[in-house]
Amino acid sequence: MSIQNIASFIDHTILNPDAGSADVQRICAEAVKYSFKSVCVNPIWVSTVSAALSGSDVLTCSVIGFPFGATPTASKVFEATTVVNDGANEVDMVINIAAAKAGDKEALVADITEVAQAVHAGGAILKVIIETALLTDEQKVLACLASVEAGADFVKTSTGFAGGGATLADVALMRSTVGPDMGVKASGGVRSLETAQAMIDAGATRLGSSSGVAIVEGEQGAAGY
Repeated sequence: MSIQNIASFIDHTILNPDAGSADVQRICAEAVKYSFKSVCVNPIWVSTVSAALSGSDVLTCSVIGFPFGATPTASKVFEATTVVNDGANEVDMVINIAAAKAGDKEALVADITEVAQAVHAGGAILKVIIETALLTDEQKVLACLASVEAGADFVKTSTGFAGGGATLADVALMRSTVGPDMGVKASGGVRSLETAQAMIDAGATRLGSSSGVAIVEGEQGAAGY
């Protein structure tokens, strides 16, 4: 796969809490230069990113219920509506991880469905972060099936803040669970061209990384968010 094609898979990400305006503007400039798929930021930066990317093909992405997912559904819905109104084209939500660990599919479906409806009402798409590092394979499958049932557009491996990121095994498991049509996003630890290509080969259709520039330049990215 060409470097340009790899770039089109990447959500160029900056989610560290101490990132400032200059950092966010730099990420946006890099995304436009390399034609990344989106820039993914915390909610406070969505309007800034949307304005910076205006006129480009790069999308604006934000996270909600981040990074723990342990907020009421109504709070996630409010947050999702806010970021979409601020210009987000894509929303990455964290599931109720406790519900997944308890095997409570009904709670997962209810939580994701309300957020999906709010996101879709604003013309955006929803990615569901299942936080694979904290779940067994059985729980991962449950979370993926709940995401499908709830009408999400993607399932995503990780926040990057839970002590583990994407693995090839998890991406392959998620792809086999959701089937060929739903998006699968590998996020957390994707820092090289070799890893990026391997994740795509395993079934990922999107890559979340703060090392997008290093990936497309064939270098090794540093750890970070």
